[in-house]
Amino acid sequence: AATERVRIYTTLYVLPMHSAVRVAKEVATMDVLSNGRMTVSVGVGGREKDYQAVGASFKGRFQRMDEQVATMRSIWAGEPPFEGADPVGPPPLQDGGPRILAGVMGPKSMARCSRWADGIYAWSANGEQHEIEQFFSMADAAWNEAGRDSKPYRLGGFWFSLADDAPARLRQYVYDYLAIMGDDIATMMADMVTRNNPDALRQALDNMEAAGCEEVFLVPATADISEIDRLEEVLASR
Repeated sequence: AATERVRIYTTLYVLPMHSAVRVAKEVATMDVLSNGRMTVSVGVGGREKDYQAVGASFKGRFQRMDEQVATMRSIWAGEPPFEGADPVGPPPLQDGGPRILAGVMGPKSMARCSRWADGIYAWSANGEQHEIEQFFSMADAAWNEAGRDSKPYRLGGFWFSLADDAPARLRQYVYDYLAIMGDDIATMMADMVTRNNPDALRQALDNMEAAGCEEVFLVPATADISEIDRLEEVLASR
């Protein structure tokens, strides 16, 4: 409601945890409210307890997501969810519905999403060029193998902090986020994330640009408004 130009993204729907029809309705509603500025990214996640918390099955989640994307597109096309039902609105403003990006990392997942995604959301915790390049290379190969006549859209993202006491707060955020994977993995990842000052952030942005990102999500480790103010200064200096 307060913006007119910025695109609105979901990052990301863990789609197999939800009803595809409900997600289609939510996304289409946001597309209408934003005057056609909506993009949706989807993935399967990796936390079984999240699935348990909402009563969803962790098994078969990859195939289920393929089917759910098809359901979402059919809802956006005005088709009823089943015979005898009414169409589920509102119709999205964007022709065919909002762009769908896949938050995937492995070659098998890339191959699956190459059949239905408009691009990928590639993640590098520390904004490393070689990691993002690897994901984009896999995506290009998968799109080519699938016979797609377009290249995958390239969205990247990484964690950062420019808040007061940024090194400690960024490290703690990453540790807490990944603690479910065990202390060793959470500690390793927390120790390797270092985008906690303006120079380090500029280097990460250079990395992402060099890797071929068309857009980049900078994900702050805190809710401090100083993250935005200081980020603005960094972006203005590039």
